[in-house]
Amino acid sequence: MINLRAVMALIAALLPMAAWAANENVTTFELENGMQVVVVEDHRAPVVTHMVWYKAGSADEPKGSSGVAHFLEHLLFKATDNMAAGELSATVAANGGRDNAFTSYDYTAYYQRIAADRLGLMMKMEADRMENLRLTPENIETERDVIIEERNMRTENNPRALFGEQMSAAQYLNHRYGVPVIGWMHEMQTLDLDDALNFYDIYYSPNDAILVVAGDVDPAEVRTLAEKYYGVIPAEPNLPERVRTQEPPQTAARRVIFRDPRVAQPYVNRSYLAPERDAGDQKDAAALTILAEILGGGTTSYLAEKLQFDTQVAVYSGAFYSGVSLDDTTFDLIVVPGPDVSLQQAEDAMDAALSSFMKDGVDAEQLERIKLQLRAQQIYARDDADGVANRYGAALASGLTVADVQDWPDVLQAVTADDIMAVAKKVLRIEGSVTGWLAKPVEAGQ
Repeated sequence: MINLRAVMALIAALLPMAAWAANENVTTFELENGMQVVVVEDHRAPVVTHMVWYKAGSADEPKGSSGVAHFLEHLLFKATDNMAAGELSATVAANGGRDNAFTSYDYTAYYQRIAADRLGLMMKMEADRMENLRLTPENIETERDVIIEERNMRTENNPRALFGEQMSAAQYLNHRYGVPVIGWMHEMQTLDLDDALNFYDIYYSPNDAILVVAGDVDPAEVRTLAEKYYGVIPAEPNLPERVRTQEPPQTAARRVIFRDPRVAQPYVNRSYLAPERDAGDQKDAAALTILAEILGGGTTSYLAEKLQFDTQVAVYSGAFYSGVSLDDTTFDLIVVPGPDVSLQQAEDAMDAALSSFMKDGVDAEQLERIKLQLRAQQIYARDDADGVANRYGAALASGLTVADVQDWPDVLQAVTADDIMAVAKKVLRIEGSVTGWLAKPVEAGQ
């Protein structure tokens, strides 16, 4: 018989020993205009990831202008006072690099991955579009058509995406997380030059930005370059405090049934309002992270055992939680029913499995195995400079600190079975949930 504890001990011994306690080599400082700078040294390859994160995402948009943060992300690739439209990306490509940008609820980020000796050039161009964007009515018209087509392609033509929007809207009655990042179609169609410039003028400012540089760099040289290119940009004196409307106490279970003839595979989705990782207080988020792995982290998870193998009610089950969020996030469950199993039967089986888990509690060997897996993932993730830069940028833009990022692995390892059961009782409340069915249309006579 295989001794699982002995196997896990052997795996632990084979992992890089210094890496268990080590962390990234990080230097932080702040420019006089308020711009935060994070430098992560990794001298194994002569390349660098250069990122600018703005602490402004779709949840910071004015009501009635949903989608403007993502719209502006597109517009930042247009002309500036010193660059032609598309020149930044063309320059990056000509120098053997790659670049892109992305928008989320809590931030908008722009990045380049390029040879380390081109870092100054990247800062020069990125700083230029932070301050000198030059938009025209023609830019607005053409790029608005682009984002509308993007919504058509990614959302309107995808019943799962439409279902997800309805789930979020039902979960968040008062918070802007209930509005899709790309925006509602009817509001996207009205976005104009003033919408874009107003958002740009306020939020695209050094005191609302985080510069993350990861790779083959020297912190002193990064500081010199950052002061030269970013440090000369004036701070925005009217930057508003980052205050958002919050959710009232959720006291009633909510339901969504979304039917669409394009649905190939119906499924049940349950979301619960859940706490995020907070600066200096990540214990509950760590317990929820491990709870998601226990319940639905693969074929050895609790839901897989109960629903896929014991009863064969489902062909797939999963649990998902991401705590990097400025405000309350969600803990999600998905169950895909097997052949001839109704959505109601799948939901009932899911509820029975959750009830059983609350009685059974946490299996000690499974908890130990998950902790080992998480530790290994975190160690090997340090080999991905892009991933490292993203991890620090997303965390800081969501209200966390460098210390929180570096403490996170140890916070996860300190989670106990009692911590997990306590947070499960607090979060897995039907009154704080939305249960959704993605289904095919009901046929006549049913």
